[in-house]
Amino acid sequence: MTTHPIERLRAIMARLRDPEGGCPWDVQQDFASVAPYTIEEAYEVADAIDRGDRDDLREELGDLLLQVVFHARMAEEEGSFAFNDVVAGICEKMVRRHPHVFGDAVVADAAAQTRAWEAHKRSEQAGREDQSALAGVAAGLPEWMRALKLQKRAAAVGFEWADAQPVLDKLHEEVEEVRAEFTQGADPARLLDEIGDVLFVAINVARHAGVDPSAALRHANAKFERRFRFMESAAAAGGSALAALDLATQEQLWSDAKRQERER
Repeated sequence: MTTHPIERLRAIMARLRDPEGGCPWDVQQDFASVAPYTIEEAYEVADAIDRGDRDDLREELGDLLLQVVFHARMAEEEGSFAFNDVVAGICEKMVRRHPHVFGDAVVADAAAQTRAWEAHKRSEQAGREDQSALAGVAAGLPEWMRALKLQKRAAAVGFEWADAQPVLDKLHEEVEEVRAEFTQGADPARLLDEIGDVLFVAINVARHAGVDPSAALRHANAKFERRFRFMESAAAAGGSALAALDLATQEQLWSDAKRQERER
């Protein structure tokens, strides 16, 4: 009888975690030490999607699945829960939160479903001690993601600008406050506060634009890397290291990189 792939993966993880004959590195891990790898694998999935590389996506999804199996195995070892409990829990949640698919409820469109989803989540949290609209936004999320979730939760109860223009005005206001701090002496504590406001409002601008801020930042990072590497190549072609050129020459190379992209 052929072993189901997920059962084979679980057996591999159990073997790796076996104190007698397993992998020393895997055996010594715990939830906290594995968590950063889980986050990293999720980002690598997103990167493969951005690049449109389906072979890489398949591999990265496998790496991410391994993280789920890893955590579930550690939980099973301590008697908390097992992998099947994880699967059963998400199945029950999906059915419960999609009554328009698995029941008699009706939703008009995707936006209505999003509102219904949030309503279901709030009803599930009704018995919890923290009744804030912001309850349950995990502190361990990347801060840009936490900002986005906090803003969405606030918007769900009406704390929201009607359109993007006042958000853009607020962004301009926050940037000017950063500028003022530099003018007044650049106090580190004040700059921390004011730059945080700029970033928080920038996330809000992205949300109003319907743009994933993570995707936007990945795009900006890729663009910067692409242009910077062009500068290095151009400098080398001229017989110099980029670091040996003055800023004005480097800026000209940056402009050349931008122009080359426009001409493609």
